[in-house]
This record gives sequence, structure tokens and C-alpha cells, in this order.
Amino acid sequence: MQIKGKVKFPITLDIGTWIFDDRKVDLDTYFDEEKQGLNEEEEYLKKTGKFFDRELKEGANPQDAVRTKPKWKRQHLKTGSFGIFIHIFLKNAEPLADAKKIVFETKNGPVAFPLAEAEHFILAFSHQGNALKETGPLHLLFDDGSNRDHPIQYVSGVTIE
Repeated sequence: MQIKGKVKFPITLDIGTWIFDDRKVDLDTYFDEEKQGLNEEEEYLKKTGKFFDRELKEGANPQDAVRTKPKWKRQHLKTGSFGIFIHIFLKNAEPLADAKKIVFETKNGPVAFPLAEAEHFILAFSHQGNALKETGPLHLLFDDGSNRDHPIQYVSGVTIE
């Protein structure tokens, strides 16, 4: 999938690797969970800051190094439904200052939204452990779950206008 148009860095994304990305969300539970106040990036910075402060006060101890546990169990990756927020990738593409719209390219024609709303869009890439081969490669979901049962299907690219 490509992100192109009014961006500083047009990028091509390999959807097949997203299953290994820790930033993905579990669509089986995401819409039913209470949303936390901090996003994942803020949580990471907070944990790192605490670890750094402790090392400054007490000194480094290699045995206390932060060890990350896998966030997802292998079986759940094989049976779950996942998506990823598009704003993660838009941040890397760096939309230009005059960009106003995000346009999703689909088999049924383009679907446009104001660029400011992009932080609320999730690109679903798997359902019950399978790629979205028949109606994909991607589905567009809103983070409030309002189109959860009827996502925008056949999303194959993104253009910033």
C-alpha cells in the first residue's frame, strides 16, 4: 500500500508485516474496552523515564534491565482480528502544510475525509487470523466503532490532497 500525494516522504507499506508490529490493535476487543487516557507512546516514555531516573539514583544494574514480554500470544495472532492506526504512518510521511484531505483508494472509487480526522482511522488487515483477501487488502474503521459492522472495504492506497 502506498501513501502518496502532498507528503514530504511518499512511502510504501508492506501490509504483510503488520502482524508483527506491536502498535497493532486487537479489533476483537478494541471497541468494547474503555479507552485509556494515555496512548502507547506516552506510556512508553513514562516507563522509560522512570527507569532512567532509577538508574541515575541507584546506578545501572544489567540484571534489572527492562525485559519486554511478547504482547501477543502466537495462537491469538493466528485467530485474532487486527488493525493499525493510519496516523502512525502519516507521521512518517509528513503531510505538507497545505494538505487538507485524506483520500482512500478503493475498488468502488475514492473515499475522502478531512486530514484532521485521520487520527481516528484504523486500517484493519486481518480477520480471525486471515488476511482480507476477498474484500481487502484493507478495511477502514473509525475508532469509535460506528462502522464496525460495515467498514469501508477494498482499501488499496492512500493519497493526501
